[in-house]
Amino acid sequence: MQTFSIHKPAVRSRHGLVAAQNRYAAEAGAAVLARGGNAMDAAVVTALVLSIVEPWLSGIGGGGFLLHADGGTGQVSTLDFNVMSPRALDPADYPLSRAKTGNWFDWPTVDGEKNVSGYTSMCVPGAIAGLAEALARFGTLSWEEALQPAIAHAERGLEVDWYTSLSLAVEAAALARYPASAALFLENGRAPRAGDANTPHYRPMPEKAKLLKRLASAGARDFYEGEVARLLLMDLADGGCVIDAEDLARYRPVWQEPATGRYRGLDIQAIPGLSGGPTFLDACRRLADYDLGAGVPMADAALAYATAIRQAYEQRLTTMGHAASPEAGCTSHLSVVDAGGTMVSLTNTLLSRFGSKVVLPRTGILVNNGVMWFDPRPGQPNSIAGGVKPLANMCPLIIKQDGRPTLAIGAAGGRTIFPTVLQIISYMADRGLTLEEAFHMPRIDASTPTIRINARADRAIPATVGTRYPVEIVEDTLYPVNFAIPSAVQRNGAENVGMAHPTSPWAAVAVGAPDGR
Repeated sequence: MQTFSIHKPAVRSRHGLVAAQNRYAAEAGAAVLARGGNAMDAAVVTALVLSIVEPWLSGIGGGGFLLHADGGTGQVSTLDFNVMSPRALDPADYPLSRAKTGNWFDWPTVDGEKNVSGYTSMCVPGAIAGLAEALARFGTLSWEEALQPAIAHAERGLEVDWYTSLSLAVEAAALARYPASAALFLENGRAPRAGDANTPHYRPMPEKAKLLKRLASAGARDFYEGEVARLLLMDLADGGCVIDAEDLARYRPVWQEPATGRYRGLDIQAIPGLSGGPTFLDACRRLADYDLGAGVPMADAALAYATAIRQAYEQRLTTMGHAASPEAGCTSHLSVVDAGGTMVSLTNTLLSRFGSKVVLPRTGILVNNGVMWFDPRPGQPNSIAGGVKPLANMCPLIIKQDGRPTLAIGAAGGRTIFPTVLQIISYMADRGLTLEEAFHMPRIDASTPTIRINARADRAIPATVGTRYPVEIVEDTLYPVNFAIPSAVQRNGAENVGMAHPTSPWAAVAVGAPDGR
């Protein structure tokens, strides 16, 4: 039996940093910083490029949340640009296929999975409105400038390496049901073979490039009220989606004050309302009751994590409702800090891998399956309804100390997001670990009925956690995602520190300096 040790060092620089799940996107954002752009400029460019280079995770057909923290004043603002259900959505169109079991972790399913894939699973996308709004308020780039890197990537095309080929193969059967999806991503109904360093393989996105060019010249609102909106509505109507012109025209992102809390002297800034933020803060309050200092055995700490997370999830699922299935979702998170210490923490998603699985033929974009985030049972806090936003698991955070932002962090992975971020912050605040050390520590996940424990963890951890909960030992694999995929940037004095997911060869931190160092 062979064992491998994987280590990804932190990136340190007095220049700005971009941490993201894909190196091309991180490099695009860092290039903006190198040219004098700020954290929001870089965040918007990174998010737009991610929609091209990892289209199964996030994109302009989805939605999300972000926090912006001013490096000078410390002021934090949050923006909700999550998806919204169409006004004409009828809960009666989503009958349950089985009775609820009574377990608060239970996920009820719908006949034909109409809420999971296809045109009946779509909500109004918020990404374009949100990114444009954030750029207008805090950025220095024009909207047209911000779109150029994504346009270039769309014209070149999606690079098909072995991981892209795997991602396409996992959903090939579902993508093959929709002609435009199959044409864009598959070859003869199958995932294309991966290229290599000598002969890279790209799948151009001409319709997506044309759409982005139109938005660059006509403005972001064209997506909701102009020519792009007209094309979108034609495609949606052809497929039987009930999103109409008024749904698009009404959509607006929402600025809010952050939800706040404290943990071991840290000031936590989170997304309020229908996000993972309130549950994260709840778990922090519960975890604060435990002694988790460096002298406490990790097995005891793991049991405390399991208990705090499990209790917070029980509160969430019984009072806020379900937000998608217990399986890890597919999401993109990015964290940015510029040379002045201003930070952005941004999470964007299509929900499931490839969202609804539908590429709209006239515009070339993948659309979210946001209806999946509603609870299909009637009379619940997050029941399916028209013209409302669903409960989401996304949990981008800004951490402040002494009034200044010191950490921007978040993760991808559905219900596994907040448990991962909670443990990383605890490793740093309670055990004195560096950001690099905290990212490499094995974690547990308590977002499912059985507590998952990283196979690299100390053997005492499953033994101790198993005294109270059922446990399963699993690998921290790229697929399936048993734990979340975090990205973070930290401010230490005048130095910035960045970390990306250690076990992913694509996740990276890029430096926003003219020489790239």
